[in-house]
Amino acid sequence: MRLGGPDWSLEAQSPHPVCGVDEAGRGPWAGPVTAAAVILDPNAIPNGLNDSKKLSEKARDRLEIEIMASALAWGVGEASPEEICQLNIVQATGLAMRRAMKQLAIAPIFALIDGNYNFDLPCPVRTVIKGDGLSLSIAAASILAKVARDRVMYQLDAVHPGYGFAAHKGYGVPAHASALRQLGPCAAHRLTWAPILALQA
Repeated sequence: MRLGGPDWSLEAQSPHPVCGVDEAGRGPWAGPVTAAAVILDPNAIPNGLNDSKKLSEKARDRLEIEIMASALAWGVGEASPEEICQLNIVQATGLAMRRAMKQLAIAPIFALIDGNYNFDLPCPVRTVIKGDGLSLSIAAASILAKVARDRVMYQLDAVHPGYGFAAHKGYGVPAHASALRQLGPCAAHRLTWAPILALQA
């Protein structure tokens, strides 16, 4: 664990078993929103856990394997672009989190969630702003969610070539906007989102 990185203090203050919960993909124009939930074994915490955004892809891939091998329980869930459009991104994120928690082999009695939104989950929660940089459990969840979502975007890049999903993961970068203007949206896009609608106008 690097100096100033996440630690076990929030978990130590929480009822156990406690899971960390985080999401990836709330902001992109395409692809699912993905969430993960992790109950770490305090005696077998992988080295180098941190906010997924602060890690290289290679480090995230390595840590995904280590988290899945050492955690007491872990789960990943997602909400599709269609569900995002039907529910709105906040409600779809909560749905993905509940789906992730349903995958846990151990039922947590408390959850630490990254951010400040109190999602409706199956147990009491504590929201933690910038939690992926403070809590080891949330950091682990951030890694699983990010790697799982990136994997989906690589797959979507093969199914829907030309948009650059493998490179920008569905975010609204200029290259993505240019591809949308040329090709129009595909089934992977969040079709009711304002940037997508604006590019079709």
